[in-house]
Amino acid sequence: MAYNTETQIKEKEMQLSESVRKQVLNFQQTEITEYHIYKRLAKKINSPENAKIIEQIAADELRHYNGWKKYTDQDVQPRWFYVWFYYFISVAFGFTFGIKLMEQGEAAVQKDYAAVSNDIPEAEEFRHEEDMHEERLINMLDEERLRYAGSVVLGLNDALVELTGALAGLTLALQNVKLIALSGLITGIAASMSMAASEYLSTRSEDTGKHPVRAALYTGVAYIITVMLLVLPYLLIENYILDLAIALTTAVIIIAVFNYYISVAKGESFRARFIEMAVISLSVATLSFIIGYFIRKWLGIEV
Repeated sequence: MAYNTETQIKEKEMQLSESVRKQVLNFQQTEITEYHIYKRLAKKINSPENAKIIEQIAADELRHYNGWKKYTDQDVQPRWFYVWFYYFISVAFGFTFGIKLMEQGEAAVQKDYAAVSNDIPEAEEFRHEEDMHEERLINMLDEERLRYAGSVVLGLNDALVELTGALAGLTLALQNVKLIALSGLITGIAASMSMAASEYLSTRSEDTGKHPVRAALYTGVAYIITVMLLVLPYLLIENYILDLAIALTTAVIIIAVFNYYISVAKGESFRARFIEMAVISLSVATLSFIIGYFIRKWLGIEV
């Protein structure tokens, strides 16, 4: 029976067209590349539970590779650039983000599985496993930085809304880059400590499973980094209007980068979150800019 099965596979291989064979070799290369990525990540992760899940995904990728290989009877080298690229992305930004980003790229390859399903019966099975089994495993991953994503969001949101508004108002009211930077830093640092303390008390009073001190640190650090990035133009460039434009552009970039990270890592909508945060921050900045103008005129202050 084993002989007959091997003979059938060999006969099927001979029947594969050149285009189908190229596709299958591409599938093989994708599977073996991801196998090496997962194996390296499993060794890097401290959590035994997460390491076990990633080892299981790696085993699936290797099994799929060998399944395709039965039809090509050819070994394929992994794409080493992608192995190290996704490995370093995962180390720098979190393994959940790196893995989900990689799986998004693989989705395009999986669509081609249907094209070879008539020639290779296992293709549909492999596609189903890639869609369902690995998604379930990936969603089981538990990573600290994602558990505290809400604390980071709190720090970013408040810093972006409060400081873009404050800088816009101060820019027109003071019209002096040094005074604006000084006021912005004092306001931002004081607000970051206030927000960190609030997050500590909030987390401590709720049964969220998060450590209050860590939640406070994530909130405070996110806030203070945002403050430094927004105030930086005022420390480098003497034109206060240009500084405000750069600060607002920086705010939009921060919103875009962070929401892209969350949309990939947590599978949420990028567009909706980005538009909401950007509109709120820029609306508050515009309103504060107008208020700053009228207060300056009303008080008759010239700096």
